[in-house]
Amino acid sequence: MIMPRGSDQLLLPVNPLFIAFTLAFALALNMLPLGRQPAMPDMLALALVFWNVHQPRRVGVGLAFVFGLLMDVHQGALLGQHALAYTVLSFVAITIHRRLLWFGVALQALQILPLFFGVQLLSLAVRMIAGGMFPGWWMLAAPLGQALLWPVVTVLLLAPQRRAPDPDQNRPL
Repeated sequence: MIMPRGSDQLLLPVNPLFIAFTLAFALALNMLPLGRQPAMPDMLALALVFWNVHQPRRVGVGLAFVFGLLMDVHQGALLGQHALAYTVLSFVAITIHRRLLWFGVALQALQILPLFFGVQLLSLAVRMIAGGMFPGWWMLAAPLGQALLWPVVTVLLLAPQRRAPDPDQNRPL
C-alpha cells in the first residue's frame, strides 16, 4: 500500500467510542452558554470535518444532519439551518478526504478554510432569507479560527491512535 506523504507512521484503528465521545464533547462545547458570539469557532463542525476526513465510513452525512438538527433546536435557529450546513460540510469533506490526506497538517488547514467559509456563507444566506438579522462582519472570523484550530485538533484526536515507539529490531512495523 502506498502511504500518503503526510503520514510518517501507521495508526492503530480508532475506537468508535472515542469518535462518539469527541463528537459529544464538541456538541457540549458548542452548547456552552457563552452568549451569541459570531466569531466563536464551531467546534462541532470542526470535529465533524475531522472525522469525515479520517473516518468517512463511520461518520457520514446522516450523522452530520442529526447533529445539525440538535444545534438548530439548541440555538433556536431556523429548523434545518445548521442541518443543511453540516450536511454540505460533511459531503464536501468526504468528497475531498483522499486528496486532503496527502498533504501536511498546515496545508490541510489551508484547504479546509474555503470549505468553512462556504458553509458559513451558506448558513448566513439561509438566516437572511428567513428574515434574520445580519450578525456582523465578525462572523467571518469563525472559519478562520476553525482553520487555525485544525492542526491542534488533528494532533489531539490522532493521539490515541499513534503507536508507541517499538525498539524491537525484528519487527519494523
